[in-house]
Amino acid sequence: MDLYPRILSSCRIPGPKHDTLINYGFTRSPPTHVTVVRNFQFFHLDVYNSDGSPLTVDQIHMQLQRIRNLSWKTDKEPLGVLTSDHRNTWGQAYNTLMKDKLNRESVRAIQKSIFTVCLDSPVLKISEEKYTSRMAAQMLHGGGSYSNSGNRWFDKTLQFIVGEDGSCGVIYEQSSAEGPPIATILDHVLDYCKDPDTVRAPMIPLPLPKKLYFYITPEIKRDIEHAKQNLDILVNDLDISCFTYRNFGKNFPKLHGISPDSFVQMALQLAYFRMYKELCATCESVSMRNFHLGRTDVIRSSSTESLEFVISMDDPEKEVNQKRAALGKAVDCHSAYTDMALKGLAIDRHLLGLKLQAIEEGLSVPEIFMDTSFAVATHWRLSTGQVAARADCVMCFGPMVPDGYGVWYNPLEDHINFTVSAFNCCEETNAESFSKSLEIALSDMQNLVLQTSGQAA
Repeated sequence: MDLYPRILSSCRIPGPKHDTLINYGFTRSPPTHVTVVRNFQFFHLDVYNSDGSPLTVDQIHMQLQRIRNLSWKTDKEPLGVLTSDHRNTWGQAYNTLMKDKLNRESVRAIQKSIFTVCLDSPVLKISEEKYTSRMAAQMLHGGGSYSNSGNRWFDKTLQFIVGEDGSCGVIYEQSSAEGPPIATILDHVLDYCKDPDTVRAPMIPLPLPKKLYFYITPEIKRDIEHAKQNLDILVNDLDISCFTYRNFGKNFPKLHGISPDSFVQMALQLAYFRMYKELCATCESVSMRNFHLGRTDVIRSSSTESLEFVISMDDPEKEVNQKRAALGKAVDCHSAYTDMALKGLAIDRHLLGLKLQAIEEGLSVPEIFMDTSFAVATHWRLSTGQVAARADCVMCFGPMVPDGYGVWYNPLEDHINFTVSAFNCCEETNAESFSKSLEIALSDMQNLVLQTSGQAA
């Protein structure tokens, strides 16, 4: 539960050498405002009345309408794009920005806010088939400097995004927390929307939301232009493919005594093997919340057992029962590693700790970290994660390496939502091709299970 209080009223602060994470919720006078941004303009909005009671839904609605009226024109400079730049570059631009007193006050109002609300302009309509993928990209990066990326402060831990076209979502900065607490907050918000408190608004005049102003010097303007160019390169390079697999959800593998997560992970192994004729280092994030201040470790999904399974699947000389046995061994191996990781017995965070401790103490880094095999074993061409939200939503992140994939999934009762990401600059990877390979792999594995359970597919 330690992650929950870290999500609100917190922000990542750039520095010239390293960043810091500050949580203003733990101070003597915690923040009572949120930041609202529309048309690249930031506003300070108090969400508590003078008597300490939270604003009602009607009061918040009225204040957001005021902000909408105050921000009908787009600001010339999308200052928010600065936060998307490389950390060192942004750290230097941040120092320049903070030299001015007006800028310092405005930036600190953003950093101290409980969270940010991004009111986005509508995006161009595209085909219904590509809509979910396009919206996922909008939530992740805002679509570029020409779209809504200037409506973000990417250092802020939690940002709620609502578009004029009805699109909505959340983006979060991961140095404070992992996906599961964010998914729980999202579920809570959606539950509240179904049954909101009907508290009457007190007859108290509310102060006008305060616009945050910035003094843009020629140097800051150059920094913004530089950040816009870099951001647009990143945005154009990222390929996102969202799809919903509807043949079954988590109920199917559970019915046959198989872990739904292990089943999906083996489907990922099969999909990758069919495309590349080899397996790769695959990481799956696992929460270490059993431990005080625990964050994550890595479940390594590729194994000798998973390799034997994927080879057997397309081997015409293998009997169906042999293929099913190979699947069983691969699933058992993955489940066993998951159990080890949950108990703090995985290897990756321990190795990382040893490496960082050596660096911190000025010692020579142990030879294992210089070995080619270690580099191969940690080059995560498949970076995966399950965030089991009750909401029928999609989540996404980018690949961890230039020639890799980022795969997120949410197994619901009778279907599974997937998001696959890849970089366009890599000729070897293609998000849509991997999505199709994954769909086929899931169906083939379903047929295999049904055939060996005495049922027709």
